[in-house]
Amino acid sequence: MIEEEIPAALAGERLDRVVALIAECSRSEAHVLLDAGGVWVDDEPHVIGKLRLKEGQRVRVDPSLLPVPSAPEADPSIEFTVVHVDEHLIVVDKPAGLVVHPGAGNPDGTLVNGLLARFPELADVGEMHRPGIVHRLDVGTSGLLAVARTQRAYHELVDALSNRDVGRVYRALVWGHLANSHGVIDAPIGRDHRDPQRMAVVVDGKPARTRSLVLHEFRTPTEVSVLECRLESGRTHQIRVHLSAIGHPVVGDATYGGVRSGVSSPRPFLHAARLELAHPVTREPLAFDSPLPDDLAEIEASLSD
Repeated sequence: MIEEEIPAALAGERLDRVVALIAECSRSEAHVLLDAGGVWVDDEPHVIGKLRLKEGQRVRVDPSLLPVPSAPEADPSIEFTVVHVDEHLIVVDKPAGLVVHPGAGNPDGTLVNGLLARFPELADVGEMHRPGIVHRLDVGTSGLLAVARTQRAYHELVDALSNRDVGRVYRALVWGHLANSHGVIDAPIGRDHRDPQRMAVVVDGKPARTRSLVLHEFRTPTEVSVLECRLESGRTHQIRVHLSAIGHPVVGDATYGGVRSGVSSPRPFLHAARLELAHPVTREPLAFDSPLPDDLAEIEASLSD
């Protein structure tokens, strides 16, 4: 069950659109929830999607009433690089622009569809709609992603991520120069109260912690910095939200204030550059590195001190 209070930004919006936002589903699926009695407004059940909501009202949604999604199909046309594979573990270098798994608005053409073409046994690992997937990268983020090839590996990797035993290191280009070369951003993240389609640092959010290290500072054509960011939790858009919150948004990130004059990037300048973990079965320590993709490397090469 998910419950949200209607912020000022959504006052006057239709109930079906708000349900779709809360449940992260399509508008048609929102109507399925309404028809199934899975939506309440201020503790009263509602089935009419055109109801206009008021600021401060509370909407409760039961997404478990959605029909079980069909299993994704294999698609050999999906391009991605496998940097490691063994009996239990796959490590992928995901290109920017590729969605990790099917969902609302992206029923196919995802990394999962491509993985199933190469590793059909993944269909029986983890959750049916995202087989083998234990963590994600934003569609605009490139880099390393661990995939469980067996059910045993799936449970071990989920536990390792929950226990913060997996090292996920990102390279980011941000606006400005930070006051300290080493930093820790410890601030809860949840849906933005003014715009539920974005995430934000909010008092009622989930705990989130990001460590940052300044690798290089540039002054031409404008002041920007290259950071190494290490996740200690895995919230949606965590690095992008945290860096924006401290006044240094990721270059090219239109959602969180990162599009400015001086340096242009076709996507958020964020790359999952290193992955550190114990093998889910043998416990052997593993580490993988991914070089900066050409589009981001060209931007960085254009900068100077």
